[in-house]
Amino acid sequence: MPVRIEEFEAGDLPSGPSVPQQVLGYLYTNRDKAFTRSEIATSIDEDSNTVGTALSRLKQRELVRHRGEYWAITNDLDRVADAYALHTITERLNQDEGAIEPDEWDAVAPDEPHPSERDE
Repeated sequence: MPVRIEEFEAGDLPSGPSVPQQVLGYLYTNRDKAFTRSEIATSIDEDSNTVGTALSRLKQRELVRHRGEYWAITNDLDRVADAYALHTITERLNQDEGAIEPDEWDAVAPDEPHPSERDE
């Protein structure tokens, strides 16, 4: 949905759930069905390409399943709940004064690879 340039310049942008949040919410609500990307996009009133990008990222995080043209939420609903909890905590930390600064974190974070990057 477009916004007026004055809103864009002032930073007064609409807030609400992100497209990935909307996709997960929709698939969770309809967890007994699988949908095409277009069906999901129409249902949440978002652009089909944006929904496609969100679905691909959610699949990488193992939060959705994909078969042919169809998408569904993962069977591991605990994983979805954990991802939501982490997202909520991260948003809260980023909004508080003294939020986590990425450069400061990188300077003190352990120098270990992410579990997905480790050789097995």
